[in-house]
Amino acid sequence: MLLAVVALIAGLALLVWSADRFVDGAAATARYAGMPPLLIGMIIVGFGTSAPEMVVSAMAASDGNPALALGNAYGSNITNIALILGLVALLSPIAVHSQVLRKELPILMLVTLFAGWQMFDHQLSRMDAWCLLGVFFAIMAWSVWQGMRNPQDALAAEIDEDLAGQPKMTLKQAIIWLVVGLVLLIIASRMLVYGAVFIAQGLGVSDLVIGLTVVAIGTSLPELASSLIAIKKGEHDIALGNIIGSNLFNTLAVVGIAAAIEPMAVDAVVLTRDWTLMAVLTAAVFAMGYGYKKQGRINRVEGGLLLAVFFGYTGYLVSTVIA
Repeated sequence: MLLAVVALIAGLALLVWSADRFVDGAAATARYAGMPPLLIGMIIVGFGTSAPEMVVSAMAASDGNPALALGNAYGSNITNIALILGLVALLSPIAVHSQVLRKELPILMLVTLFAGWQMFDHQLSRMDAWCLLGVFFAIMAWSVWQGMRNPQDALAAEIDEDLAGQPKMTLKQAIIWLVVGLVLLIIASRMLVYGAVFIAQGLGVSDLVIGLTVVAIGTSLPELASSLIAIKKGEHDIALGNIIGSNLFNTLAVVGIAAAIEPMAVDAVVLTRDWTLMAVLTAAVFAMGYGYKKQGRINRVEGGLLLAVFFGYTGYLVSTVIA
């Protein structure tokens, strides 16, 4: 058990560090390849911060623990909104300027509803997985098209400024960090999954609950770090964009990849408890961030309410384990 705990903690720490190196290397490599800053921010950085969820869930599914994969994805979505957005808004109210983000908020809501509809038969088949992945690639293509049509969008300006302030790398350094970050990301994910599954089995806790709590919070740390840094710089649209992009990625790509590797049975509690809360939180962010003929804004009171929901939900999950 001690070895599993060490593997879990070390895996989480290495996961966060390697994801950061992977993103830095990928972004720098993309700049040398001539990719526009907006696309680097939307695709490279967005993919990078969600890479821990993707690799951990793929590892869990390949090991025959699909509940851990699903719990990781949905738990990360809940953590992203309730903990990260709540904390960020409490520190500094989030103003939404980007028209690209205003268009992606309703898409995130529709994607969440689509994911719930797929689970109504309590199964996620390979066909369901390919549907999720197909929708993901279609949305990514649409987002890129929207971004290129709006080169003066507030999000583009923030990403351009953010990338300009990053340390310069040579092409060789960028490729080395890209490869090293990816390799360490895989190793860290393997350690994390081993530790989480061993602890869950030893304590009699379900893979789902471990995925919804410890693993979900751990894999969401890159989003927390990048959002806090963005708010410190006054880049509100990047902070919200990180969350929207990550939740789209988790709902579609992370679950899709896991189900494509290992089709899974879905417990009724996932739909009634976890997906329902994820949908309610998504609807709340949509209502607050969209703005309806005015600028969207998430204020400190709303941030405090989101945090209260996170701690209440996590407390409830812990209580089910203790009971």
